[in-house]
Amino acid sequence: MGIAIEELNGTNCKTYLLTVGDEAALVDPVRDRLDTYQLVLRSRGLRLRLVLETHTHADHLMLRRAAQEVLGAPVLMHESSPSPRVDRHLVDGEVVTLGGEEIAVWHTPGHTPDSVCYRVDGAVLTGDTLLIGGSGRTDFPGGDAGAQYDAVTGRLFALPDETVVYPGHDYKGRTTSTIGHERRQNPRFFQKSREEYVALMGALGLPFPEQVQQALQVNQSGFEASEVGFPGVADVAALPEVAPAELAAHLASATPPLLLDVREPEEFVGELGHIAGSLLVPLDALAQRLPKLLGYADREVVVVCRAGARSASAGALLRRAGFARVHNLAGGMLCWVRARLPVQR
Repeated sequence: MGIAIEELNGTNCKTYLLTVGDEAALVDPVRDRLDTYQLVLRSRGLRLRLVLETHTHADHLMLRRAAQEVLGAPVLMHESSPSPRVDRHLVDGEVVTLGGEEIAVWHTPGHTPDSVCYRVDGAVLTGDTLLIGGSGRTDFPGGDAGAQYDAVTGRLFALPDETVVYPGHDYKGRTTSTIGHERRQNPRFFQKSREEYVALMGALGLPFPEQVQQALQVNQSGFEASEVGFPGVADVAALPEVAPAELAAHLASATPPLLLDVREPEEFVGELGHIAGSLLVPLDALAQRLPKLLGYADREVVVVCRAGARSASAGALLRRAGFARVHNLAGGMLCWVRARLPVQR
């Protein structure tokens, strides 16, 4: 039968409806178009089974918890996604099914650390990894132009020429391309070495999307701005980081730092566990707890979360409140666990 693919927004920002019979999945839904998606599903008698995200978006708000509950389908993202609102984390090479048809998950970092492409029979949904005649910017926190070049040239361009490309954005009214066309015509990659591509992406000088601070931080944290009171993006980016191995050595010293874990309670004792001695203060409670934490203001503090995004925002809030020595655990508990460092659950 195969998977049918349809774009729903009709704008520069793409949301795709995947269908097999009466089963459906949404790829990269935009929060303010929820009513449209519900109408389409209802009018066609479709049962929504999956919400698939290609990455953590910076140009629009992703579905909030209430919308997820209304749609009644699990949200799937790569395991590097920082948000606590993900129902199922995906790994490279994993296969999910829709109506018995396979959707392969390809981790293609570069635009963001959690970027993925979804490969189906005869097509690939590329998110912001590969665009028509372009590629997603790599100057947001966690961006990596070299990794993006490797993902596109080493994986996507190895697909058959006739593979249809469904990008996450297009600003010239185009809808699809093919792998063969992009391999031969895309100016970002055609006859470009990895070094040339990295230099090109570093020199783009693109303006940031409108409301990037709100979109990126809300999408990364899973909380609304009103619930947290986020600091500015520049403050978050300026927070110094500490690598897992360096932190482990420091914890064994005579003057260990305070570990402040800002995840949700279920994450604290979940699959990744937590670092021994951590103090749990969920991000949405941090502002209210600050007066009780001021006794640690002169102590070194390392903030921890799943992937390093929520903790960066929390660390910036602490610095704004007068905490002098704050670091972010680089890569969060994901990198701590990958380094085979001890955890408690």
